[in-house]
Amino acid sequence: MRMKTFKIENLLTFSFFIFSVLCFGQQKANENFSDVNIQIRHLEDTIGFPQYKWQMDSILSRIAAEDKIITSEISKALICPHDDYAYAAGLYKKTLSSIKANTIVLIGVAHRARNFDIKDKIVFGSFKEWQTAFGNIKISPLRDRLLSLIPDSTYIIQNEMMQLEHSLEAITPFLQQNNKSVQIIPMLVPYNSFENMNSFSEVIAQALANLMRENNLNYGEDLAVVISSDAIHYGNEGWGNSNLAPFGVDSVGTSKAYLKDLDIIKNFLTEEISKEGISEFNKVTVKEENYMEYNWTWCGRYSIPFGVLMANKLNLILHNKPLYGELVDYRSSIHNKHIKVDDLGMGTTAPAKNTHWVGYAGIKYN
Repeated sequence: MRMKTFKIENLLTFSFFIFSVLCFGQQKANENFSDVNIQIRHLEDTIGFPQYKWQMDSILSRIAAEDKIITSEISKALICPHDDYAYAAGLYKKTLSSIKANTIVLIGVAHRARNFDIKDKIVFGSFKEWQTAFGNIKISPLRDRLLSLIPDSTYIIQNEMMQLEHSLEAITPFLQQNNKSVQIIPMLVPYNSFENMNSFSEVIAQALANLMRENNLNYGEDLAVVISSDAIHYGNEGWGNSNLAPFGVDSVGTSKAYLKDLDIIKNFLTEEISKEGISEFNKVTVKEENYMEYNWTWCGRYSIPFGVLMANKLNLILHNKPLYGELVDYRSSIHNKHIKVDDLGMGTTAPAKNTHWVGYAGIKYN
């Protein structure tokens, strides 16, 4: 939902960050992946997220001890936030701790889909590597194999959108911190009807299952799915001309919004996963008469239905049983302590107050 817009005071304070970001032109679905001009996706958000190893190391050192507990648990899939590290880094760390696989299918939001007039497709890029604070992270060769197995009608290759989208680059340093050799298969989910998401998730799950069998990969141990989404975007200020506070912006209103998010998670995104439950999540978050319009403002109103359906179908294909979801934690930009980042040359890209706040859900699936 939220477009990253940097505060003027942050830009002035951190004026030594003068990197300009390359944006690459649109690539068609049948384009040759060997173009040397589009090898690396560069960092997009260098305010909310780190661009240097020393920044990331400092963030990790400041995360609360209870969020850094090492676990032997291995998750097959999960939902992770993508907001500023000052607000949500602890939940990133806590949620992603159970991801152990070397290959991660990364499913992101397409915040700028309207700018590109893209809908009813899954968006891929043709980059070979992504720049991160820990150095480049490689794109798995399974990405190109996957694209060779799914119909052209399912997807589009759009490097410019992939470059401008921040929802996946937020997660990659934590994946690398867990596993230095990790590789990713990134995809974005723009406006899509539930029927499309159900169909596309089936096609991609089946293709991934074939690749996993072909390469002797185990779900969870070797390949896992990470879905990027922030939860409710709430308030009556800073959302363009929109009032996103149906319950009001006093303590009672914010509490109602917080509790509604928890009900959505409990009723549709945890315990035994089903197509019916994910369909109900879709009905709660988008308008029935127009799937391109919000009903309840989670920015993952497409990444979550597609991603959870795909991850669940993959488990059904490989293991003949549905995934089971468990809430890791729910937080928000106004209900939890912030991490100090201003001395690191970082900042926040939006305010955190009763009139403008964002919720975050960490959910794991096994």
